[in-house]
Amino acid sequence: MIRILGIDPGLRTTGFGVIEAEGARLHYIASGTIKTESAASLKLPARLKIIFDGVREVTARYAPHCASVEIVFVNVNPQSTLLLGQARGAALTALVSNDLEVAEYTALQMKKAIVGHGQARKEQVQEMVMRLLALPGLPGKDAADALGLAICHAHAGASFAAIARGATLATGAHGQYRGGRSR
Repeated sequence: MIRILGIDPGLRTTGFGVIEAEGARLHYIASGTIKTESAASLKLPARLKIIFDGVREVTARYAPHCASVEIVFVNVNPQSTLLLGQARGAALTALVSNDLEVAEYTALQMKKAIVGHGQARKEQVQEMVMRLLALPGLPGKDAADALGLAICHAHAGASFAAIARGATLATGAHGQYRGGRSR
């Protein structure tokens, strides 16, 4: 059995979701959000500390074996992208400071894994997460995305690890040509 923590990073709201995977069976453990909205008057470093401390607290409380985090996409507004990247960095730093292995997935990969297509709406992700984990009600949008990332890793992580093991190259069989030179 493996316990997976999913993180959906955001500067205002960072979602988290914890599941256990036992083969193909999934078990819900916990989910919620880390909010910095009420701290909006605080400077950016203080808000990033709230995210960092919140992720560390979740990690300490639920003791996951690994984590999965959403990869930041480029927004139309470059400033928003930078702020989101900093929030993501605070969450990643909290995870690796607890010696967790971290997998990263795009929103498209997560939506394909959960709903079956990458253009799924937030409500569709919520509904499928509720069904997959047999929850009594819909999780919040940010928590549903985080749970979706954990589920995505539960299903894809083993496959990616198997591919990586099978794709190991023999010594000297890679990197022979670099920048037009041969060794």
